[in-house]
Amino acid sequence: MTYKELSSILKTLADPSRLEIIDILSCGELCACDLLEHFQFSQPTLSHHMKSLVQNQLVISRRDGTKTMYRLNHDVIADITAQLSLLGSNHKPCICENIQKGECES
Repeated sequence: MTYKELSSILKTLADPSRLEIIDILSCGELCACDLLEHFQFSQPTLSHHMKSLVQNQLVISRRDGTKTMYRLNHDVIADITAQLSLLGSNHKPCICENIQKGECES
């Protein structure tokens, strides 16, 4: 995952409602109507949040008759967690190995 891709996902997750949706879906698949009952916002607002989560592959959607069902994409969540754990750590290979040290002019 590139820094740009990770940044886009983190921007999506920066919204507290989206974080809460992710947390709710960690328990299993739900339809949009079940999610909507939990929140105090309108159906168009939920659709906006879900569109962003689906576009960033954090959530997977499927049609079941007239309902839209949503489930957490555990693989992507695991990848994000792994990428974040590498930031600030001295892992191998590390991006800092590509930095030329001591070559700046004073």
